[in-house]
Amino acid sequence: MLSTGALRAHLLAAGLAGTVATSREESLRSYRLFAARDPRVTLGLTPAGGWDEAALLRLMAEKCGVSGDPAHRSGPDVIDPERTLRGLDAFAGRLAVAAARRAPVLFGTGHPHRLLGFYVALADALSAAGCDVLTPAQGRCVDITTRFGLRMYALDYVRGVAFVREAGPPEGGREQGAHSHSALPVRAVLESAAQAGGPLPELVVGDHGWVCGAGQLGIEAIGLADTDDPALFVGEAEGQVAVAVPLDDGVRSAYYRPLTRYVLNRACLSR
Repeated sequence: MLSTGALRAHLLAAGLAGTVATSREESLRSYRLFAARDPRVTLGLTPAGGWDEAALLRLMAEKCGVSGDPAHRSGPDVIDPERTLRGLDAFAGRLAVAAARRAPVLFGTGHPHRLLGFYVALADALSAAGCDVLTPAQGRCVDITTRFGLRMYALDYVRGVAFVREAGPPEGGREQGAHSHSALPVRAVLESAAQAGGPLPELVVGDHGWVCGAGQLGIEAIGLADTDDPALFVGEAEGQVAVAVPLDDGVRSAYYRPLTRYVLNRACLSR
C-alpha cells in the first residue's frame, strides 16, 4: 500500500503539486475570465455568487494553496500537496460509497492524453465492485465552439471512460482524443441516457466540463482540477461539485499511476 508520505513525495517530484507547470499568468487570466462569466472557463457551471477576481483568488488560495497576494503576477504557480492529499482522500471516500451501493457511474475526461489511464483503472475497479459503468451516446456528434471556430466532435469511450475526438476517420487508424473544456459532451451523454430510459449516473467522475456540467444538473460529481480551473472549486464551494482535487492535470500520464494506487487503496477497491 502506498503511504501518504510516499505519495506526498511523488506529488512534489512529479510536479503534480508543489511548484507546478501552470503559470501564475495562466491562472490569473482564468480568474479574470471566470469573473466575466466566460463559458470557456465556467465549464458549464452557473455560479450563484458574485465571484469577482479578488474573491476567486481568495478561494483558490484556500482550496489549492496558490499565493493569495494579488501583487504576485508572474512565475510558476503552486499547489499545496497537503490539500491534494486531503482531496484525494475525499475523492476516494466518494468512490467507496458508490461501490458500496453499486451505483451507476459515468466517467469522462477532457484530458484523454494525460488522464485516461487514471480514470480507466477507477472504472475497472468500480465495475468489478458491481457498479454499472455507463457508456451512453457513443458515436454521437457534438458541435463545440473552439478558438478555431465551431468544430464537430464525436463522443467515444475507452474501457468505460468518455471523451471526445474530432469527427471523421481517425488518423493512422487510431482514435485521437481531443482536449476539451466543454460541458456539452456530458449534457449529450445524459440526454441520450434519459431518452433511452436510463439508468442515469448517480456519480460522475472526471474533470473540466464533465464535472461542472453534471454538478450543475444536480448529479453528484467529483474530479481533478488545476490552478487555472476555478470552476470546479467554485462548484465545490457552492455545493454543485462534491469534491475538487487540486493538482497539475497536464503532466505525463505515467505520473498519475501512484495516485491510482493510493485512491483505490483508500476506497478499499484494490484487487
